[in-house]
Amino acid sequence: MQLIAALVLLNLLDLVSPRARCAPDRDRDCDPRQRRDAGGRGGVYEHLGGAPRRRKLYCATKYHLQIHPSGRIDGSLEENNPFSIMEITAVDVGVVAIKGLFSGRYLAMNEKGRLYASETFNRECEFVERIHELGYNTYASRHHSTEQPLAPGSSGRRRASAKRQWYVSINGKGRPRRGFKTRSTDKASLFLPRVLANKDHEMVRRLRDSPGPHPHTHQDHRGERRRRRHRTRERRTRDPAVT
Repeated sequence: MQLIAALVLLNLLDLVSPRARCAPDRDRDCDPRQRRDAGGRGGVYEHLGGAPRRRKLYCATKYHLQIHPSGRIDGSLEENNPFSIMEITAVDVGVVAIKGLFSGRYLAMNEKGRLYASETFNRECEFVERIHELGYNTYASRHHSTEQPLAPGSSGRRRASAKRQWYVSINGKGRPRRGFKTRSTDKASLFLPRVLANKDHEMVRRLRDSPGPHPHTHQDHRGERRRRRHRTRERRTRDPAVT
């Protein structure tokens, strides 16, 4: 009888604490929060509450979204560009924040539909993430959208569907589009979250280990100033005789 009682007690303890069966080296497999796919696949909200996902957002227009330390947002055709590496963090169910790993700035969209890079996190940095066909995602501003008039006879319950969302979008020239001009079905609004390749991981380690500020930061600031001065001179001097 004592043996039977002991077996019953062990079974009860096993039901109360199923993780007691986990070996120390298998602890990760026993934690349901850690069993999710490392690529964030398996569901729209599977990554909620986890660590930031490091991804490169590859647009269907063949550009990688990048955030410059100067605050500029655009697309890059380069495969190994540090400013295209993003940290995507869930801030609510289906809502994420996108931060440039090396620029240190957050992707944001203002009330005019313009994308900009914010030095600090704010409500304009929140984007609704949705998975579409072929693995592409869309990122819509959580707080800015276009109010559309309701059809005659529509009930107040359908007011949520009367808003047209504004999406993060990079056109065929690598330039961001205004949010109110975008659609979820546009190629420019579809992004494929790419897992970092070995070269990307090596670049991250090399740049993180290098002392002092990252050299690309200074190059980006100087290059942006040069481009602005060049564009200003072009606008002021349209004379074809000028060489």
